[in-house]
Amino acid sequence: MEKKNINIDEENKSNNENKDLAEEAIKEDDKKELAPEDKIKELEDKLTRTFAEMENQRRRYEKEKEDAFEYGGFAFAKEALNLLDNLDRSKISLENDEKLKKSETLEKIFEHLNIIKKDMVSIFKKNSIEQIETVNKKLDPNYHQAMMEVEDNAKEPGTIVQEIQTGFMMKDRLLRPALVVVSKKPTNSEKKDEIDKNDKKKEKN
Repeated sequence: MEKKNINIDEENKSNNENKDLAEEAIKEDDKKELAPEDKIKELEDKLTRTFAEMENQRRRYEKEKEDAFEYGGFAFAKEALNLLDNLDRSKISLENDEKLKKSETLEKIFEHLNIIKKDMVSIFKKNSIEQIETVNKKLDPNYHQAMMEVEDNAKEPGTIVQEIQTGFMMKDRLLRPALVVVSKKPTNSEKKDEIDKNDKKKEKN
């Protein structure tokens, strides 16, 4: 019976010691948390992060505001290009009309259409919308879209030889790429035919 009591006392003593150690550890943590230097440092870190986040938000807002001001009419301008395309299609359609070919009526219609197109292009320019240069320029995938290639020994490969559809820029942004035809080197058979043609011309002379 005495042994049992001794064991219980020892166990209680051990539990009390563990409890004391745990309480001391908690007190130490509390001391660390409440240390003024640490509190100040923690607050400084929080303030720094908060100011950084506020600055990033301010910059994002400024950028969005600038973009809205600079490119607010981007979607409208892109749609308005269809008007120019329709003018060009109308001219082609009228040119192919047998009844109107070489008539004074057709010339007057073309004169009016050209005035309208010229005015539209002028309005575009005032709003920083410019046509992309194409013919005799080197193909640039940032501004041009090659629709087909034609063999041309007189030009460097990748040179634009024809414009299918005009491309436009709005300031430094692409409204739409120019659709173009580019040159490529003739194949061996084409080169041979060209040489033969030149030889025949020399013989005739």
